[in-house]
Amino acid sequence: MSKSAPVKKTTSKIWDKVKEVVDPDRALQATVAAAIEGVAVRHVLGMSPETWKPGKPLKLLLAGYVGTRNTGADVRVEEMIRQLRHVVGDDDLELTIMTVDPKLTRGYFRAVHQIELPAVFPKFIAQECPKHHGVIACEGSMFKSKFSSALTCFMAGSLGLANAENKISVGYGAEAGSMTPGLRDFVRDACKKSLVICRNEPSRQVLGELGIRTTSGADTAWTFDPAPLSRGAQLLREAGWDGRQKVLVVCPINPFWWPVKPDLLKYAAYKLGGQYKHEHYSAFYFHHHSEAAEKKYNNYIQALADGVNAFAQEREFFTILVGMEQLDRHACEDLQPRLDRGGVLFVSDEHDMFDLVSVLRNCSMMVSSRFHAIVTSMPGLVPSAGVTMDERIRNLMNDRGHPDMFFEVDEDDLGEKLLHTLRRLWRDADGISADIARAVPAQLKLMGQMGIDFMDEVVRVYPQFPRRDLPRTWDAHLPPLPANVQRLLERHA
Repeated sequence: MSKSAPVKKTTSKIWDKVKEVVDPDRALQATVAAAIEGVAVRHVLGMSPETWKPGKPLKLLLAGYVGTRNTGADVRVEEMIRQLRHVVGDDDLELTIMTVDPKLTRGYFRAVHQIELPAVFPKFIAQECPKHHGVIACEGSMFKSKFSSALTCFMAGSLGLANAENKISVGYGAEAGSMTPGLRDFVRDACKKSLVICRNEPSRQVLGELGIRTTSGADTAWTFDPAPLSRGAQLLREAGWDGRQKVLVVCPINPFWWPVKPDLLKYAAYKLGGQYKHEHYSAFYFHHHSEAAEKKYNNYIQALADGVNAFAQEREFFTILVGMEQLDRHACEDLQPRLDRGGVLFVSDEHDMFDLVSVLRNCSMMVSSRFHAIVTSMPGLVPSAGVTMDERIRNLMNDRGHPDMFFEVDEDDLGEKLLHTLRRLWRDADGISADIARAVPAQLKLMGQMGIDFMDEVVRVYPQFPRRDLPRTWDAHLPPLPANVQRLLERHA
């Protein structure tokens, strides 16, 4: 036993006792709720620092999960911004986005002002949100405890601060899932006057039970225009691809170290004695860790390896491992040595979103635990299957007509099932691509309708706001489309 083990065990016991009295997530929610109440009182007293008046541009604040090199989060926000600029108009719009790390979003989000979001955010959002005419929550996993109740608290709290001043308060392309009872209560109270545009019907049902207004929408990543295909092909060749072999991309994650939670005692132990280093996420936030979770993770990684290795006995292909978020490097590096033929790593800490999606669209088949790896590859018609930890990939596969092409991360006989699925991706590639081609326009139609619904909400809150003279059709409310997406729309809409 290491010297640190007794210290870690003692620390864990102490913190278990503390958590019986104080839940850090509930404390965070209570703090943000108090901030919302304070802003509401100042608004009633006529002390709001910013109100919209005719002739002024609409100042909107975007609250999401950018600045962590999560490719999916960055792509969907990039396209959200393009759509907002199109439907509102550049002359009538000023956008600001909160980013965890401005260095990691440098070069993204053209003409949008970026401000750094601190780890301790309640005071910051209470000061920043009232400086704008509305708040848009951006993250796809907007209302769920699976990843982090703190993240939902941040976005729902930002929406609640806008509601406190009767300003625009919109969740854009949101997904809702299981929440802790305390978080459900917080979301119900904070977002009771918000409009949440959901990217699937199950999410609408979750929020509808909380009395929150919703409408149907989609993810916004469908219209993303990555670097040219030639750029992705170049990167693959530099990594050893011969330019002829089919390329298999696997996008692994650690599905079992969520949720991330604030933990001040662990943070003290981490800073003073280097404890909990493996579990540390950032600041005073820590991943979930247990022996059971570690065992499940190893089984999952081994199952991915077993499926790919068995398939490699039957076919020749070039394998790459893509980390869509910089956190995924650990999973890629854990999977790589278990592959008989190895696999080249492409991780978002070294490749920006434009290059990474270009690489994905050069692939011949995909197995992914990342929702946005599948979404951003679909306009490139890449045949894909999912290994999912939550409802996002499950909903996507059902929507595109492939209910048999996803598995759960802890499913029995996962490796064997992946082998059969890899055979199908190879054998039925053309048919799967055709199904994908038919599915993309349906998502574009929903995304266009989001633009209409958003503008309806703007003029509901600010009746004198000048609405652009656009036809009230879904296609008129899409941002300019990349050529390949336009072709899909013309062929299958």
